[in-house]
Formats: sequence, C-alpha cells, structure tokens
Amino acid sequence: MILKSKLSKYISVDDAIWVAQKAKSAIKSDWEDATPLMKELEFKPKLLMFKSWLWAFATVSSRTLHIAWDEAGCLCPVGDLFNYAAPDDDTLLEDEDTAELTNYQQKNGMTNSSERLTDGGYEDCNAYCLYARKNYKKGEQVLLAYGTYTNLELLEHYGFLLGENPNEKTFIELDLDICSVGTWPKDSMYIHPNGHPSFALLCALRLWSTPTNRRKAVSHQVYSGSMLSTENEMGIMKWLINKCEGTLQQLPTTVEFDDSLLVLLRTIQNSSNCRADAKRSGFEQEFAVFLRFHRAEQDCSGNSLLPFRLMRSVERWELAVQWRCNYKKTLKKCISYCEGLVHELPLQLNQQ
Repeated sequence: MILKSKLSKYISVDDAIWVAQKAKSAIKSDWEDATPLMKELEFKPKLLMFKSWLWAFATVSSRTLHIAWDEAGCLCPVGDLFNYAAPDDDTLLEDEDTAELTNYQQKNGMTNSSERLTDGGYEDCNAYCLYARKNYKKGEQVLLAYGTYTNLELLEHYGFLLGENPNEKTFIELDLDICSVGTWPKDSMYIHPNGHPSFALLCALRLWSTPTNRRKAVSHQVYSGSMLSTENEMGIMKWLINKCEGTLQQLPTTVEFDDSLLVLLRTIQNSSNCRADAKRSGFEQEFAVFLRFHRAEQDCSGNSLLPFRLMRSVERWELAVQWRCNYKKTLKKCISYCEGLVHELPLQLNQQ
C-alpha cells in the first residue's frame, strides 16, 4: 500500500489525493473496529499499533489470491512471487501454443485462460492454476497479469506503477451537464495514455456541444461513434486543448520540474551526500521540506546515507512524482493530438 496521507502532498492531483486519503481512512476504520478483539486476544502492544495494522493489511491484500468462497482470498506458495504485467493482446500465446494449452485445460476441467484478463485462477481440478501467455527463455522473468489496473490502482494496492500501462486512464474535471448528457458512466470518460480521448468522452462531448433541440436527432450518430460535423469536432478539440492547458496551469509543478526531481530522487537512493546532491540539483528547498515533514533534520545533519526509514519515504516520494509526471505528460499528448486535428480537419474539408 503506497497511497497514504503522507504522500498526498507529493501527488498534487486532487482525484489522486482523494483516493489516498480515502484508502487510509478506510484502513484506519477497520483497525479501530478490530482493536478491541486484538486486545482481547492479548496481542503485544507493538502489534496493536496502526503502523503494524497498515503493514499487515498491505501484506495480506497484495499477496492473497482470489477464491470464490472466501472474500479474504487464499495464500498460494510460489503463486505470490510473480511480478505484474498488464493484460494486453500482444502477450497472448501464439495460435499453436494456445490450441495446445486449450486442449490441456479441457482435458483437466480447467477454464480457458485466454478468456480472462488474469493469468491465474482456482480451477475445478482443486488447484490454483497460473498460466504464462508467452514462451519464456531461460533467465527471463515470468510476469503475470493480476487484472486491468490503472497506475493509481497499482499504487494503492501493490505499491508500484508501470512506465507504460495500456490500461492507464487520465481523468480531467468535467461539468455535470457533460457527464449527464448521455448514458456513459463517468469512469468511462478519460484520456488514453497516447493522448486520445476515450470513446465515451468523445461521444459525450459531441452530444454536449450540439444544441439541445438537435441532440435527439443526432444521438444515433453519436452513439455509433460518428463525427457530426467538422465544426462540431473542431469545437470539441479546442475545448479539450483549453481544458488540458488549464489543468496543467493549476498544478503546482511542471513536467520539466518533475523530470528533474525524479533524477535527484533516484540519485539520493545511491548517494552518500544527499544534501549536496539536492543543492547541486537546485532542489535544496524541497529536500529540506521533506526532512522537516519527517522530523529528520538531525538524522541527516552529516554526509552519511539516509536512514532506512527515510529511504523508504524517498522511494514513495519518487513513485508519487512519477505518477503525477505521467499524468501531466498524458495531458500534453492530448493537447498535441487535438492541435493536430484542429489543423487537419479544415484541410480534409477543403479536399472534399
């Protein structure tokens, strides 16, 4: 579990801060409910602390595997050792390998692994089965898909994120009338990692930008994914450009700042003089704020390596900055994509 309240100051994006605070609030509520029972069972004082509960919760929730008959899940030797790879069509086995695996599964009463987005599951053969969707060479790391997680969800549940996540979703603030103009769920209106608006977001904006008295007449076109007109499409692209630019301007740091800070944070984790590195990189003030926040000015007064507890905090700081930097980069990609269409659409109209 990475999204604790201490991280919210580093994430900067309101939705992500809300997720972090909500996650910690829910865990704290569970801890308070369980404390009387733990005392009754005579747990040692150290194990009654919220910090211990947080560690135990994160360990169990990130290690257990899903089973149908118990919401707590189960522990599976070896099965919890695999690192994560996002489910993607490119990771599917070759046709010949898929056929061979399918035949084996059918003979043994197993579920066809190509039909799901996870690479493991409890089968009718009374075993938890894990599948590799590609041919691995000796020495390669075997990666399995746990499900279609966004980077924010990976941070919340597993404490890491992917540099390139095909399931990533970047959300921007939308007015209520945009969200309610059609039947698309709000969580389906987002920006893809390549900067393209999702199908639902694009359709909702096309309908929203249409005069109210004409929406019913064009709704069939919108729901089929068709562009209504060049003027309508250009208006949507310009709206998205302004929205993304406004969102970026409201954030306290820029992509360039975050990229430079990431270099420093990675350097610090292998440095013997963190203060000098921070000063040299121009982040002395940020590093000083970090130390004060963790009440660690005295711990780092010399030139030695950071204490272990602070090193773990630096790792979390790096993850938070990496997430917010990716968020901003996606918004910039969306701006570039929309600007390209604004330039191309009139040319296409003239050619017709």
